[in-house]
Amino acid sequence: MAQAQPAVASAVTPATANIRITEGQVGEIGPGGTLTYPSVTSCLTVTVRLRGGVKVGAHASLFQVPGEYRSDRILAAVKQRIALRGVRAVEVRGAVGAWDPSYFRKAIESYGEGEQVPLPAGPDPDGVAGVVADELAVPRGKVTVEDLPDGDQTVG
Repeated sequence: MAQAQPAVASAVTPATANIRITEGQVGEIGPGGTLTYPSVTSCLTVTVRLRGGVKVGAHASLFQVPGEYRSDRILAAVKQRIALRGVRAVEVRGAVGAWDPSYFRKAIESYGEGEQVPLPAGPDPDGVAGVVADELAVPRGKVTVEDLPDGDQTVG
């Protein structure tokens, strides 16, 4: 089943800029710019810091927002954007306890009738970090995971 390409939140913009990355979107901002992830409640955000100060961000949603990336496709979109550019760090933040790490490999929506969706037994920051590192093809030591309470996230 083919999926249309979701809209990109933004391309590289001037350093004074701030872009908003909503659920299911991927965006990029130049050195000195700020990423804002609004209303992070049951979501996870992934911010990749590249050499030179560029940031690529993704707002992964438990359930797909129509027309945007599913949780099992969003990291591939990030990986495509960061290809061949040096990754300094990857920061994952949000509702870690709401996520089974496998949701980055098989979205909740992709389970068929009668299939059991894995439910998290509790926060698994190591599992989330491992899957993100694998999917982005970066060393595990570059990925940090932080469980943050609900609200907007701003990354400068």
